[in-house]
Amino acid sequence: MTETKAQQLATRCVHAGELADSHGSPHTPIYATTTFKFANTAALLDVVEGRQAGSLYTRYGLNPTIQALEAKLASLEGAEAAFAFASGMAAEAALFLAHGRQGIVCIGDAYGGTLELIAEQLPLLGIPTHLILGSELDRLDGLLAAGARLVFLETPTNPALELFDIAAIAEQVHAHGALLAVDNTFASPVNQQPLALGADFAVHSATKYLGGHSDLTAGALMASKALLDPIWGWRKNLGSMPAPETCSQLARSLRTLVVRVRQQNATAQAIADAMTRHPRIRRVLYPGLGDFPGHELAARQMSGFGGMLTLEIDADTAGTAAVVDRLKLFSIAASLGGVESLVTQPVTTTHHGLSEDERARRGISGAMVRLSVGLEDAGDLIADLQQALD
Repeated sequence: MTETKAQQLATRCVHAGELADSHGSPHTPIYATTTFKFANTAALLDVVEGRQAGSLYTRYGLNPTIQALEAKLASLEGAEAAFAFASGMAAEAALFLAHGRQGIVCIGDAYGGTLELIAEQLPLLGIPTHLILGSELDRLDGLLAAGARLVFLETPTNPALELFDIAAIAEQVHAHGALLAVDNTFASPVNQQPLALGADFAVHSATKYLGGHSDLTAGALMASKALLDPIWGWRKNLGSMPAPETCSQLARSLRTLVVRVRQQNATAQAIADAMTRHPRIRRVLYPGLGDFPGHELAARQMSGFGGMLTLEIDADTAGTAAVVDRLKLFSIAASLGGVESLVTQPVTTTHHGLSEDERARRGISGAMVRLSVGLEDAGDLIADLQQALD
């Protein structure tokens, strides 16, 4: 499929990267093949030494199904290239090992596994790491001047949906000769384009919105070819490659990404509006609300406000859990981004591993309930929340 810059995201979700099939399939077939044969040694060396594109060995990513997916992933973020990974954490780990060895700064809240990797495991390898809150951005210049060369952030964050100005932070980071990586999992490429705003890397847990059906585990990293090249060896030798079957399944899911996310945006907005009027809700955290602290930035930086929102219930941790337990359409689960609506208390799942003091420092309370809005009818989901609260 010939792609032009004039094609819109929904079109690229369907057509980008797809290989022509001799039997007329509209989609790239699954090449469940570990190794590929060559007509002669010269042809083999052309691929091994990079003179010719081709298939070689699936763990290297040199497999047609994987390469077709990666072309589609790159297109979604407007990137020169993309790498697929077995999980979002695998993508982050390869990124940190390739570009963060001189020092990593993580700004604001992040997924609990990311915080654990940065705070506890990377320092075991001698990698300097620094965790700063969104309210501590005045520390960033000093950390970069001291040698940190990779800045990582989520926007919106998990679970409080705090937003960061990607363009402003990218300018600040680049002034020190450092790189900026943005985890775009919560927003998805439909709602936000970090590379267009100046970031160097877009990172995804493709398990979430990109996969969209809670039936695959994968990760993605999009950037320029020059920045991805140092990551290739880490992915290859740490065995972080997804299987061709998973890549085909993810490519299938991406074809409906735009229609799914746009509907989830609309339903999440309706729920957020309804919950602001409920007497048992202390606070609704959603970028689409006019009184949300980051609303103006969201309106400028994002093209949609997302399908994630967090409620603070007027109850303690146990009382909040009781509300969660009464929900019928929202399933209690730790993930997000699927067609089914999910609910979780961050203190019991995503941020359970943090100490109480660290959760308090980050403003993560037992009264918080994070909702991942699916594709059910908005009125039914609102009624489910109301019966559980009442």
